Amino acid sequence: MRFEDEILVKEYVNMMTDMIVLCFTLAISLSFWVISITTSTYYGTLQPVSPWRWLFSVLVPLILTSRALRRKSLDHSGALGALLVGFILTMANMSFFAALLAFFVTSTNLTKWKGDVKKRIDSEYKEGGQRNWVQVFCNGGVPTELALLYMIEVGPGEMPVDFGKQYSASWMCLSLLGALACSAGDTWASEVGPVISKNKPRLITTWKEVPIGTNGGITTVGLLASFLGGATVGTAYFMTQLLLVSELHLAVPQWPIIVYGAVAGLLGSMLDSFLGANMQYSGYDESTGRVVNYESPAVKRICGKPILDNNGVNLFSSILIALFLPGFAWGFWPRH
Repeated sequence: MRFEDEILVKEYVNMMTDMIVLCFTLAISLSFWVISITTSTYYGTLQPVSPWRWLFSVLVPLILTSRALRRKSLDHSGALGALLVGFILTMANMSFFAALLAFFVTSTNLTKWKGDVKKRIDSEYKEGGQRNWVQVFCNGGVPTELALLYMIEVGPGEMPVDFGKQYSASWMCLSLLGALACSAGDTWASEVGPVISKNKPRLITTWKEVPIGTNGGITTVGLLASFLGGATVGTAYFMTQLLLVSELHLAVPQWPIIVYGAVAGLLGSMLDSFLGANMQYSGYDESTGRVVNYESPAVKRICGKPILDNNGVNLFSSILIALFLPGFAWGFWPRH
């Protein structure tokens, strides 16, 4: 088998691994959704959804994805995937939509920012940062699952994060916010850090200096960017709470949502770097002077093993943050 064919096979295997994980989790959610809808219909407890909510949930994601498609932020498959993710999150909770919108808009603009510089240091950089359906679902698959579970638990609508009154739903809200903040933090770090940091990145596992573009490399600028990225997503969620949640004054304070988003962005970025340093191959191609993600005789290994690609690392990072970070938040969340 030729070297190019081996690379294609590895890319195909990585893509299929990502999709198997996503399909498995979404299948579980959809099965619970069908059971819940059937049960609610049978017992007559199903609450109708406002036609205005249906209209907004369809129309706004359609407008946004169409615009992203025209600006080449998404390809056709990515636009369809983003439309599905946007519809489900908007239908579930407007705060989910605001957090998703903050992540998408800021990450898209940062990806395009200083593209000429990134093209010189990133062997996989795409002109305009165009995303496909795999990237959309690896970043949006976990929030989509959580939005479905949220609708099963409390139905579509906005609510404050209050463990004392809505324990399960509050957990889901923070899990979803954490997953989006994790993705935003990683994107901000990888798009800002390599461009404006004056220092070489250091490998998170050994703290040795590594070339720019190495999976697992971190900088102070990148960590600060990840913190701000998560805080931006958290602020969007919080502001929507202030605007749309009725009787918010009766609930516990909601400002910790911003802090939670910032912490999720920072920890998510660091977790992504740790997984990347161990489960993504990084090598230095002396012929091009750039870091690459494939093995060849002309490439000198830096770190990692070719187990996951970047999409797989993003997916597993968001899953871990969504699973565990709300538990830590529960211990510190305000109580009445």
